[in-house]
Amino acid sequence: MLAIFPFIPILTAILLYLLPFEKIARAIAICAQTALTGVATWLFLLCKNGDVISNIGNFEGVLGIILRVDTLSSVFLILTSFIFLIITIYSFNDSVSRIYWFFLFAWQGIIHGVFLSGDIFNIFVLLEAIAIVISVLIMYNRIDRAMYDGMFYLMTNTVAMQFFLFGAGYIYKLTGALDMETASKMVQTLDKSQLMLPFALIMTAVCLKCALVPLFGWLPKAHGTPSAPSAVSAILSGLHIKTGVYLFIRFQGIFQEITVTEFFLVIGIITGIIGFLLALSQTDVKLILAYHTISQVGTIITGLSLNDAYSYTGGIYHIINHALFKSTLFLCAGVITQYYGTRDVYKIKGVLRRTPIIGAATIMAILGITGAPFFNGSISKYFIMSGAGRVVSYALIFINLGTIISFIKYATMLFGRCDPAINPVKISKFKQVAVLIPAVLCFAGGIFGEQFIKFLFNIDVSVDAAGYLEKILIFVISGLAGFFIYKYFVKTSPLLKKLRKIDLSFRATCMSIGAFFAVILAVMWFVN
Repeated sequence: MLAIFPFIPILTAILLYLLPFEKIARAIAICAQTALTGVATWLFLLCKNGDVISNIGNFEGVLGIILRVDTLSSVFLILTSFIFLIITIYSFNDSVSRIYWFFLFAWQGIIHGVFLSGDIFNIFVLLEAIAIVISVLIMYNRIDRAMYDGMFYLMTNTVAMQFFLFGAGYIYKLTGALDMETASKMVQTLDKSQLMLPFALIMTAVCLKCALVPLFGWLPKAHGTPSAPSAVSAILSGLHIKTGVYLFIRFQGIFQEITVTEFFLVIGIITGIIGFLLALSQTDVKLILAYHTISQVGTIITGLSLNDAYSYTGGIYHIINHALFKSTLFLCAGVITQYYGTRDVYKIKGVLRRTPIIGAATIMAILGITGAPFFNGSISKYFIMSGAGRVVSYALIFINLGTIISFIKYATMLFGRCDPAINPVKISKFKQVAVLIPAVLCFAGGIFGEQFIKFLFNIDVSVDAAGYLEKILIFVISGLAGFFIYKYFVKTSPLLKKLRKIDLSFRATCMSIGAFFAVILAVMWFVN
């Protein structure tokens, strides 16, 4: 049964490539994605009674390909199927080639494979395949900038994955197994000093997949490349980067003996701050969103590294929330930039008046990402902060202040008078429906946040009324402060103009990978 999750998307990819009737093929794709979302939900309900395991080939022990699903991976399967369903609806009337659809759904099948696989080497192969597919999609329109961005992404990930491969080989040398569950049991019998090198090797690659500081150079190029379809950017930001976070959680579970949570806590905070500072400096709509992906991942890693049950739950819930509001923002941005013919945030005005549905969806997603009261981001950020000490709490408030300032800037597109010379572009009903669904879920995820967490993770959490009112007060104060900072500093700051020019080269990125590996290894030797 589990094999259908990689098989159905790849079969859909082949059908979309071969069938001569495009509309019928795309309707089949919507049906397939709806069915996959339903099956993933059913599988999730099964996992409440224990893990679901499928041994391909019926080999004994760990010799075969073992597909394993628990509550966490089943939630990721639901999220993946749902986001691809939204993308399929969004792109229904788009004039894109069959090869685009082929690679898009092949990408989904491989992502499903990552969430299903219990074998470290298979994960390596799947991640390499994903890198190739994404590179092709980035280079889809074959202009010079896209070709450079696609090759940059491919080569950067290839370098990082060599670290992953060496780490996997080292684990096999120590334990004689590549199955994650078996390896997890075996490493508990080993000395910490033996685990440091494979942990550093694997986590270097995983942290690049998460786009943590200083390993984020690939992300703005991949997400913000001028020619990549907005659907690709939405999947990259809303979903693909979650494969890195998922592996971060999984490998932390394998190497339980290694205690470097404080290191990742610091890295998460630094990533959150640098992400929003670079976002503030941008004028390109897609780059603003891309750098905020870095910032939000920093917030997620912070929550996962606080050694507190509520904060950890908040971090997991923020993964889902980020997928919803960031996918919405990128899809809306695709419509807006097509309508106005520019990606300059200062040249776009009157979106809410010209395209009210797109404007309304954008507002709901902005309220979600900034942690506005009663929206999904407010709940996940509330729980993340509930287990934070004073210093970390101040850091998280500062990161959210930066997010608010950035999206005050971003929201200027929604208001004002649109240039009458701009000819209106007809916006497909499919696109409007596609952006409204996740946008509404941003609101539902706030109102019913406790119930969603209980249903998804079987964890009883409660929002303290006094604590939540305090967070609302902090948000209001941050909003007012953000408005004045934007008006009197951001619009005229020469420092931000300098930050806008930061662009890590391939050589600098490779040096960052080596430096990160060396630092994490040194931290482990010092702490452990």
